[in-house]
Amino acid sequence: MTQPTLETLRLTLRPFSLSDARDVMRLAGDREIADTTLNIPHPYLDGMAESWIETHKPGYETNSTVTFAVVLREGACLVGAVGLTIDRRFNKAELGYWTGRAYWNKGYATEAAKAVVEFGFSDLQLNRIYARHLARNPSSGRVMEKIGMQQEGIARQDLMKWEKYEDMVLYGILLEDWKRA
Repeated sequence: MTQPTLETLRLTLRPFSLSDARDVMRLAGDREIADTTLNIPHPYLDGMAESWIETHKPGYETNSTVTFAVVLREGACLVGAVGLTIDRRFNKAELGYWTGRAYWNKGYATEAAKAVVEFGFSDLQLNRIYARHLARNPSSGRVMEKIGMQQEGIARQDLMKWEKYEDMVLYGILLEDWKRA
């Protein structure tokens, strides 16, 4: 089973390859990226990008994750990542994404996330897609709103990031909502 490539107006969403590791390390290694995401470590050490990329194909083959490299169509420059963590038991998935700081506020996260939500509903036949963001990162919430997600609640002090409890804001969209939009 081969992971597809998705095209948007400005972006190509394709499987990562090991040749992307240096760019992943450079982009995700930025402390500000790690600070506003749950799963990106800091410091981002040698070998971490390769190890992460090597999890993608098995994740896709077992229908548990799908992770796309977000690449500019013009110039083929890696700008970030977007993906779904799939829960087939309940036919839902969690959307996650990050973009390098140089690419913030250009609409790339929104464009990529919208394409992956469409893929989740159309190709993966999901019923619900949800996403979470740190309450202190409202920009991520704006991405979720722009792709049609609705805020569903705030989990106070739900997780710990760098020894500090963090509030998480939950957004979601159902297949029926997506079809109506």
